[in-house]
Amino acid sequence: MTAPASQATPMMAQYLAIKREAGDCLLFYRMGDFYELFFDDAAKAAATLDIALTKRGQHLGEDIPMCGVPIHAADTYLARLIRAGHRVAIAEQIEDPAEAKKRGSKAVVARAIVRIVTPGTLTEETLLDARSFNHLAAVAQVGEAVGLAWCDVSTGVLHLMALAGDALDAELARIAAAEVIAPEDGPGPADAVRLPRERFESGRGAKRLCELFGVSTLDAFGAVGRAEAAAAGALLDYLEETGKQSLPRLQRPLVHAAGDAMLIDAATRASLELCKSAAGTRAGSLLDAIDRTVTGAGARLLGEDLAAPLTDPATIGARLDAVGWFADDAIARMRTRDALKRAPDLERALGRLAVGRGGPRDLAMIRDGLQATIDLKAALLATPTVDLPPLLTATLAAIGAHGADIDALARALVPEPPIEAANGGFIASGYDAALDELRAAASDGRRLIAALEARYRDATGIAALKIRHNNVLGYHVEVTAARADPLMRADSGFIHRQTLAGVVRFGSAELGELAAKIAHAHDHALAAEAEHFARLRQGVLDRAAAIQSTAAALARLDVASGLADLAAQAGWSRPHVDASCDFAIAGGRHPVVEAALAKQREPFVANDCNLSPATRLWLVTGPNMAGKSTFLRQNALIAVLAQAGSFVPAAAARIGVVDKLFSRVGASDNLAQGRSTFMVEMVETAAILNQASERSLVILDEVGRGTSTYDGLAIAWAVLEAVHDGLACRCLFATHYHELTRLAERLDRLTLVAVKVREWKGDLVFLHEVAAGAADRSYGLAVARLAGLPSPVLARAGEVLAKLEAGKAKTGGLAAALDDLPLFQAAAPPPAPKTDPLRERLAEIRPDDLTPRAALDLLYELRELGARGD
Repeated sequence: MTAPASQATPMMAQYLAIKREAGDCLLFYRMGDFYELFFDDAAKAAATLDIALTKRGQHLGEDIPMCGVPIHAADTYLARLIRAGHRVAIAEQIEDPAEAKKRGSKAVVARAIVRIVTPGTLTEETLLDARSFNHLAAVAQVGEAVGLAWCDVSTGVLHLMALAGDALDAELARIAAAEVIAPEDGPGPADAVRLPRERFESGRGAKRLCELFGVSTLDAFGAVGRAEAAAAGALLDYLEETGKQSLPRLQRPLVHAAGDAMLIDAATRASLELCKSAAGTRAGSLLDAIDRTVTGAGARLLGEDLAAPLTDPATIGARLDAVGWFADDAIARMRTRDALKRAPDLERALGRLAVGRGGPRDLAMIRDGLQATIDLKAALLATPTVDLPPLLTATLAAIGAHGADIDALARALVPEPPIEAANGGFIASGYDAALDELRAAASDGRRLIAALEARYRDATGIAALKIRHNNVLGYHVEVTAARADPLMRADSGFIHRQTLAGVVRFGSAELGELAAKIAHAHDHALAAEAEHFARLRQGVLDRAAAIQSTAAALARLDVASGLADLAAQAGWSRPHVDASCDFAIAGGRHPVVEAALAKQREPFVANDCNLSPATRLWLVTGPNMAGKSTFLRQNALIAVLAQAGSFVPAAAARIGVVDKLFSRVGASDNLAQGRSTFMVEMVETAAILNQASERSLVILDEVGRGTSTYDGLAIAWAVLEAVHDGLACRCLFATHYHELTRLAERLDRLTLVAVKVREWKGDLVFLHEVAAGAADRSYGLAVARLAGLPSPVLARAGEVLAKLEAGKAKTGGLAAALDDLPLFQAAAPPPAPKTDPLRERLAEIRPDDLTPRAALDLLYELRELGARGD
């Protein structure tokens, strides 16, 4: 709801002008100790926050809807609004109310938007998950090239990447950005913030990057193409817009190549529950199961490593060497983890200081974090063990000399500073003699106030008289209403200030003079502390690059020691990762399921898997609940862990680098996109067949379910052949179509395995062991009995099954006619689809471009095509 400013009160005119600037953002409009929202913003916020929607005055003859949140709790409400998908503009008072009064009694205090809060631009500790990155990403397309730029504003780390268009969804799934910006008509997710295309101009983006980092060419960063420059330019624009012309402190961009990490699409990440469980939470995911980090930065780096497993065996080996060193030296591991527990989050404290949202406590976090790092480095270098592996040596070398930084902050700050600088009290006594004198003056003034209070009591005979202070009246004398009459007399020396229920408040000339002296000393003390804070903050920012390097080193030490702790306690082994196409796992286990069983004191049954070139395709059969899906997933997770640089839950593992990982295990409806379970399954299977290479690892579970038996079997048969002959990749293929086992006679790289079960006194016992061979049947009725199906239903199902099996014996079964079918590569190509000239011509028509004459000619043409019937 808007209106011309001329028809609004001065305050409402100001609000409406600022609201026009805020656009579709909710506007937090500062009113004293509250942020207030009006009109539609108020209705949306009240519904989201579950707070009262009230009214405040009228506008154009109608009541103005209003709600508000207190300043001291604003972060809590902001977090809820952001999680609900809103963007919030913060309009602050930018002048002192006293200055506004000088312009007239009805003058409105000046206000302006100082920041726009969006999901991808958060920095406040209360709004962020300390153990997860909060990425803002930008997507741009230049010709056929797609560029991706992303950063975490809270840490200042900036990334650039060029990729093929069909890999965009997978990369966005890896980054898991809180917010994505994209051009209005360009690629990007459905929920992306769409901006005008001119903001994604590559030349402009390249210029902005060069200016920001003080270089003359993008070659200083590596191979940066036009698409990445365009994405980066739009990202910087958006950060500047939301920060109101203020950019966060960003590190020099890290340029990634598309093949540096294992490609894992969104469906596979969801299927394997890498960083989030099926419930959408961290709990229950692989990341949650392996996370032994003790710092927020370490947890964030572990999540990044797990989301982007490496593809270079040498780099993977370097990470494994670091984990192995800590695993072999329990004392060094324990000391490292104890030291890390004392280290605050340097990255995010520095990030808040860089964007002007930090306070004295952030300076103390820098002080304490740097001290913990120096102590840890000295302890590790003094460890009386074998030489440090290269990655640990390089990590410790990245920790600079911070003695001067620590000394400056230690001398200036009290041990436990407050969060905010506004109220002072964070500069240590003895650091600034002039500040100490101002504090003493203020403290002495408070002593004189107490003496004056005692004197007033004696002079008036009012024992309950008190001198109090508030933000409205300042210092004042307060007495009960019953004892106020003597002080109301003109010759009493007291000046009436305020009458409330039960008390009356007064001032006096002497109290006013004393209060002015106290305020003068207090204000000057606050100003002196503010100057010290600004100087200390700038000193930290001047050393930001070195501090960021130290923070990154701490995170790497945390990840390596945490993974080593997990390996030592859980009995994980070091995998051998090389450039071959091997995949041999001895005694593999599912890390999440094993951890869950351990809590119940139940063992996990380990299994081997060998997908090396001669046996690269395993066809897994067995009943439901026997453990087929767990077996499939655990081998995929072992590959992810190994290439992320972690030890693995197996007795031994030899893995040739996996370039792409695909998992189609389980499916559900996608009603938002109008897709049934079967359609979702087919889309995911198509993506695998179109994108996998011979270096890929594919796990497929029950392809072909969700449609008729014949259709399902036909699809599963064709997919299995295509994987064997066309993709020639490593694959685990689980199925209930036992007819597929016939293909073992014709596909030389196909191996049959089954999950073993036993029937005992009419009950089905799951052994969870994978052995060579094929399951003899599906045991569907036995599983149904375990599920609690009623006995009459089970009995009837048994009768129907007997009839079906009798018919199958007579006909030879579903696949009886497939024995003579040519294999996938030998099959005749499908016939070319029949063309329909009439439909093709109709599809070419653009009605908006036709003149009347052209439309008439077109009708004759279409009639002739229809008459020919070809």
